[in-house]
Amino acid sequence: MTQHLSGGPVLVVTKELDPAADLVVDELTTRGVPVMRFDMGDFPQTMSLSVEHEAAPWAGVLADEHRWVRLEEVRAVYYRRPCLPAVSEELPEPHRSWANDQALAGLLGTLYALPVTWVNRPDVDGIASHKPGQLPIAAAYGLRTPRSLITTDPEVARRFCHGVGGPVICKPLMGGPLEYADGRRTGVPTILIDPDTIDDSVSLTAHLFQEWVPKSHEVRLTVVSTDMFAAEIHAGSDAARVDWRSDYDALTYDVCKVPDDVRAGVLGWLEHFGLGFGAFDFAVTPSGDWVMFECNPSGEWSWIQSKTGLPIAAHLADLLAKERP
Repeated sequence: MTQHLSGGPVLVVTKELDPAADLVVDELTTRGVPVMRFDMGDFPQTMSLSVEHEAAPWAGVLADEHRWVRLEEVRAVYYRRPCLPAVSEELPEPHRSWANDQALAGLLGTLYALPVTWVNRPDVDGIASHKPGQLPIAAAYGLRTPRSLITTDPEVARRFCHGVGGPVICKPLMGGPLEYADGRRTGVPTILIDPDTIDDSVSLTAHLFQEWVPKSHEVRLTVVSTDMFAAEIHAGSDAARVDWRSDYDALTYDVCKVPDDVRAGVLGWLEHFGLGFGAFDFAVTPSGDWVMFECNPSGEWSWIQSKTGLPIAAHLADLLAKERP
């Protein structure tokens, strides 16, 4: 028998293994807030949706094998990189792909229509996650950003690198690992560039080049609504000094304060995109200036909480537990 989760449940939409979501679910449970956690990849095979619309927002039932909620009672949605809906593989193509699109439109479209708090809506998250759109908005709100070039032209890349008058890096325009046929997954790190080694392979796809920013350390700034949790990241290896993601074992952490001008710029940036959460990466120069590299609107934060004790999960739970707007 399935259990009805009443009393203003929170939907936690994520993949099966997600330590950050686990922490938020624990915090919500401590507050007595009911939670329905699910992966959209289970819809529609082991999940069902039945909702109706008349003159008000959609009302009805979302259920899996263990619990069910009435969508008109939901107070918030915490959305973190779930799988996409998947219908039975017994359905042949092209009908299976068509049916998968219908399932996504039915489930996610219905959730979009709910007048609730989102952290974050995936459509908004997707727009805000693109680095080419991030940097001009950051500069417009007073944040310092690195001089950057996006190009497919190797000659333009060489000119830019020589014109910077100092070291230059090349980095991915978006996240995500390389996935090989044998199942291996590797990240694509930031690398220092010798302009004389740039060749015609630049023309194969878009590349992002940036001036190297001298830094005493970096900062991962995790923001929940208007609450800021800043952690200094100190690199203990050459690889980590270029890209701290390439050598986690060489990192140490300290909690730090956010300068007032950076705080104002970050809040303006989040408001511009309509986000309630963001994980920002900054370099701090030897003179103390903060330089924004990027923001991941659905960035990882559980390891930062573990290393520093910053109460990120508790503040996310506070935001999600608020009564329906």
